[in-house]
Amino acid sequence: MAKNIVNKYIWIVDTIQRYGRITREELNNLWVNSSISDGNPMSRRSFYNYRQGIAEMFNIEIENDTSTYEYYIANDNSAQSSRMLNLLLDSASMSGMLRDSHDVSNRIILEEVPSARINLPVVMQALKTCNRITFSYKAHNRVNASHDIVIEPYCVRLYKQLWYVIGYNLKDKKIKTYSLDRIIDLVITSDTFELPGDFDAHKYFNDCFGIMTSKGDAKDIVIRTTPSKAKYLRALPLHHSQSEEIHDQYSLFHYHMFITNDFVAELLSYGADVQVVAPPELKAMVISQLRATLEQY
Repeated sequence: MAKNIVNKYIWIVDTIQRYGRITREELNNLWVNSSISDGNPMSRRSFYNYRQGIAEMFNIEIENDTSTYEYYIANDNSAQSSRMLNLLLDSASMSGMLRDSHDVSNRIILEEVPSARINLPVVMQALKTCNRITFSYKAHNRVNASHDIVIEPYCVRLYKQLWYVIGYNLKDKKIKTYSLDRIIDLVITSDTFELPGDFDAHKYFNDCFGIMTSKGDAKDIVIRTTPSKAKYLRALPLHHSQSEEIHDQYSLFHYHMFITNDFVAELLSYGADVQVVAPPELKAMVISQLRATLEQY
């Protein structure tokens, strides 16, 4: 049921965004003729509830122009709102395209990605109601699962096609990160909590490359790249702090963020196309990993 509701939310946001402005009658006609509705009309009450759900879950407001009776997506001009809207629209577009492509399904090659569709709606509900969650967790670096983990979920993050929940672990007394595809037997408890007033999800990850955080200070990082790799980084920046110096035969990319293992792994994946210029500790980490790799051959 939760998954179906989210799909309906996405369809409504995508449709209103594509039309720009649309009356409820026009929206309902499109709804009835879509696969999401099973041919059933959307009542006025249902539309109101969907609008409320979209606002609560995705922070996207659907406003009404009382002079024209048209509905539209309110633009609050925030970067997070734009990212959320783009994610919803991309999901809707991809889902609709795949539904309509059964006749060429044997010619569509998809990447195998661990699914979070079962756990994500549960975590989202816990975020909304500020309820603690309990689960077992089977980490990749452990043989046996850890049981009876209890956390206060603070936020969720999508990174490299995997969903993570970040929350306060009551036993370890610190904020920890868990991949939703590794969570087993997830349950929302009746215990509630109060989100710390000083916690800001965006600030928490502001200086992070990916999902890993650091207790140290963010560093000024400089990497040198080939012209071809520079084009790639322009299209897909590694971090929001990225800036570039363009030279004849190379580019220098500047960042301000934590030095973490996932960032080092990312740099190593680029091979000889990327060279660390600064700081020295990052260069040393990359060299150490390269030497350890060579020792395997």
